[in-house]
Amino acid sequence: MIYTYYMDVRCFDNEALFQEKIKILSPYRQQKAALLKHEKDKNRSLGAGLLLDHALAAYGLRERSVEYEIGKWGKPVLKYHSEIHFSLSHSGDYAICSIGDHPVGNDIEQIRQGRLKVADRFFAEEEQNWLYAVEEETERTRRMFRIWTMKESFLKVTGRGMSLPLSDFAVHVDEESQRIRVRHKVDAKYYHMKEYDEFGDYCVAVCSQEDQDIAYDMIPVEA
Repeated sequence: MIYTYYMDVRCFDNEALFQEKIKILSPYRQQKAALLKHEKDKNRSLGAGLLLDHALAAYGLRERSVEYEIGKWGKPVLKYHSEIHFSLSHSGDYAICSIGDHPVGNDIEQIRQGRLKVADRFFAEEEQNWLYAVEEETERTRRMFRIWTMKESFLKVTGRGMSLPLSDFAVHVDEESQRIRVRHKVDAKYYHMKEYDEFGDYCVAVCSQEDQDIAYDMIPVEA
């Protein structure tokens, strides 16, 4: 099972609430927030940390009590709990945390117009073909962000991050079956994508190593 928790972080515009909640987290996550320059970025970082804390509670753990180690390409993992996999992301007013017993990656992006040049520069040919198969620019933009979040979530689940060029793998969307596959040469594994559309002008994707029994759930969390 892969659970994805989400939170609206605008509540942390309240400085008293921000200071109350930041104390819940580990020094590692407190420092990550402190190093950010903008208040909105700090709020999003805090929200992601609180979601991880909430998610870990199901395992009898708290975020401030775990130790992290950094993988070869910079992905943080839980040092003494290799059976627990997680991924954090945030954009705009939201933070998300995906967690489960399979390797997982996630991404959330707020949809913004005028970003189609990103696709021309970074997307694989079949992704560009799917993107430009629609005429209406608003739908093209949504497709661009759908692909971007799926590609980002794949980079996270593999642990490779941006060390893997975006054009070296492709997200294949089958509109008829509603299945999404990743064509890649990273390893011999299959990967599954789950998209969520509960956020209006945001795209959200969660990627995990393929398992026929895997299920997904999305759960709101309040600060």
